[in-house]
Amino acid sequence: MKNTIFLKAFALVFITLFISCKSGEKKEMIAQEITNIKNYFAPDKRTALFNIKVADQPESIVLTGESNQPQAMDSLRALLRAKGIDFKDEMRLLPSKELKGHHYAVVNISTANLRSNPKHSAELATQAILGTSVRVLKKEGGWYLVQTPDQYLAWVDAGGIELMDKEKLDLWSKSNKVIVTNTYAHAFKTINGTTRISDLVAGSLLKLMGVADGNYKVQFPDGRMAFVPMNSAEVYNTWLQNLSLEEDALVETSKTLMGVPYLWGGTSTKGVDCSGFTKTVYYLNGMVIPRDASQQVHTGSSIDSLSNFDALRKGDLLFFGKKATDSTAEKVVHVGMWIGNNQFIHSSDMVRISSVDKNSPNYDEYNVNRYLRTKRLFKEKDKNIIELTKATEIKG
Repeated sequence: MKNTIFLKAFALVFITLFISCKSGEKKEMIAQEITNIKNYFAPDKRTALFNIKVADQPESIVLTGESNQPQAMDSLRALLRAKGIDFKDEMRLLPSKELKGHHYAVVNISTANLRSNPKHSAELATQAILGTSVRVLKKEGGWYLVQTPDQYLAWVDAGGIELMDKEKLDLWSKSNKVIVTNTYAHAFKTINGTTRISDLVAGSLLKLMGVADGNYKVQFPDGRMAFVPMNSAEVYNTWLQNLSLEEDALVETSKTLMGVPYLWGGTSTKGVDCSGFTKTVYYLNGMVIPRDASQQVHTGSSIDSLSNFDALRKGDLLFFGKKATDSTAEKVVHVGMWIGNNQFIHSSDMVRISSVDKNSPNYDEYNVNRYLRTKRLFKEKDKNIIELTKATEIKG
């Protein structure tokens, strides 16, 4: 219903202006409608792709580009056809047909670095850890454009993932697994051996094949077999059932990452940026939250925006940045987690604890002065918070 109203509103304005337009003006008007539809269906390029444009061809209208938003593409087609506009449709819907059904993958190394462009020199956008299921949209050279369980879009090199079709992914998703619970660990070739198959980070998932002499026998997504000491991991379903989902559990988890270095784009125990840190803490407590601070701030319920820190509870997220003015919007650039006693923990240079108390030796004047608001994600029923059991399965 909402989408129908949207199309009718655009169409009424569009048809009035389009009739008297010349060819060049018509293309410009269509380009504007493409922008309008993009802003409506895919406003955040980090999580939705809608790269559609009008090709520069004389006396004809050709739509080119690609998108992973079929509803947006259908809306554009319907809008133009409703106006009797002839156009050649060369738009491509992702996943690409060139993938031949391999529309899914599972991260096959301890930490896959996902980049903003298909090259190693590109910005590190985010990370995905071993065992994470991703949706594969297209291939370019030796790189794949993938979408993570938190909907983030980025490029990963072929060595970081194991491609799968839907049937193979379902088998992986339904298999018994172990989850690494230590901050850092290793998988070995033999029981009590020294030959390493791979390093492991907290949250890594591996297929459980058996138990032998204090070790889990495990299988990687690509079929490699290894042994993981039982003191560094747990059976996934048991771990999931035993999650306390209490405020103190979030605090306890956060402190296990003390001293982990700051890494722009990092979301693993090898290195974290500010939002990667809060995301990792919540992930290790069974919840997948949005990737960036500017996305996390739109999740959960509002608690405070007036520096009334007495209203905060452990696990609440504090957001920092630039306040809105008459001419500029609010800009969220940093996030930390409240741990009580006037303190919050965050990744700044490294994971560390700061205080909002002026008399404390770890008083963080800089961040207190740019404090914006606090949101409570803990135990919130929010569409942007995904239970880990759902996040490990890619549907459709």
